[in-house]
Amino acid sequence: MNWKEFISSKQNRFELISTLVLLAIVLFTFTRFLIYVESRNGFSFEDPILGLFEPIDLTWLTFTLIYGSIITALIYLISKPEKLLFTIQLYTLMVVLRMIAMWLLPLNPPEQMIILIDPFVEFFGTGKTLTKDLFFSGHTATLFILFLTADNKHLKIIFLLSTIGVAISVLLQHVHYTIDVFTAFIITYACYSILRFFNNH
Repeated sequence: MNWKEFISSKQNRFELISTLVLLAIVLFTFTRFLIYVESRNGFSFEDPILGLFEPIDLTWLTFTLIYGSIITALIYLISKPEKLLFTIQLYTLMVVLRMIAMWLLPLNPPEQMIILIDPFVEFFGTGKTLTKDLFFSGHTATLFILFLTADNKHLKIIFLLSTIGVAISVLLQHVHYTIDVFTAFIITYACYSILRFFNNH
């Protein structure tokens, strides 16, 4: 279905507009929520996986994979309105659950963390360097969303490799605890399954 056919449906137009409005509200709330997260004291713990190696700065690799994948996905999805809408809805749901998860589990960053400065979040977010937005890994979850929603075999492989690359990189940099990364896969897949269920009913 192309855009002309998609927006010819009143239901599709309503769903698209309401989804974009909800995304804007969620992202606005999220940026304010991050200020609260950074200001509160959480707890830290010994991560047996992180304890196996010293951190290395892989910021450039992490954001090359992240933004390269996002740009590729947008180019691919721009001509597929139904798939794009589903992806936006999935991302929105993931962010909402991530806020709930961070609120329920306040964490301080790993002791040897090398700060990962996200240029997009720095510009559009709080203007502060974030270190406590830990549980669960948003970068890992975002790329896993691209993998789950891609229906092109080659893109699926690219997004899977990028997801794994980012997951490993944030651990090697001690940006996240191991549980943050593993949980990102579980919760994102749960969100995907829920949305698919409601889309098929």
